Parts: sequence; C-alpha cells; structure tokens
Amino acid sequence: MKSVIRKFASFAGVGAAVAALSVTGASAAQAEGSTHGCPYPYVCFYVSGSALNAGTPISKYKDVTSSYQAVTPRPHYGVMNTRNDDVVYLRLQSGGSICLPPNTSTVFADAYVVNGIKISSSATC
Repeated sequence: MKSVIRKFASFAGVGAAVAALSVTGASAAQAEGSTHGCPYPYVCFYVSGSALNAGTPISKYKDVTSSYQAVTPRPHYGVMNTRNDDVVYLRLQSGGSICLPPNTSTVFADAYVVNGIKISSSATC
C-alpha cells in the first residue's frame, strides 16, 4: 500500500510541475516586447523623432480591415509595424499609398501626410 501512495504522490508532484511549466511557458510566449513603445501586434504612429526615440506613439492600430481606417491627418514622422505576418497600407493625403511589410518601420519627410491605414492579413506587399 505504501508503494501505491508513493507512486501517487510522485505522479501528483510531476503533474504539478508540468502544470507550472505550462502556465509559465504560455505567459512567456504571449508576452512579447515592444519596439519603440509599440507592442505586438500593433501598428504605431509617431509625431516626431523625439517621440519615436522616447517610445511614445501618438496612436496605435491593430485590427485587420478590408478598407482604410481614418487617421488624423498630420505630418507623421514615423510608423512602426510590429505584426509578424501582416502588411500595412498607409494612405497618403496627396494620393497613393505606401505598403509597410511585417516587422518594419518607415520615417516620412514632413511633406507626407498619412490620412488612412489598412492592415491586411497578407504577408507580402
């Protein structure tokens, strides 16, 4: 009888250790770091170089959409796409758009004003 109790205690201890590792592994996999204050899976806009360096985005977007979402038109200094598999289309006020691949960023001259964003589930532009 003692050997049955020991085996049960041993299995219970192993089960608790596996459960603890599973919980720890899940939280570590879900918690990805941010880039310039832009956490995964967001696309962030920065109004200046100092805001980009300080990691303080002015706005963040994360929803995949079939059409453009409005962005307050202003000269945006930079845009960061932290998504792993999704491209981002940035609509310019002057006409046309720019495609930003996954895990990349771009910096604009003051002449460019972004007024729309569309996050696509496509992995390529």
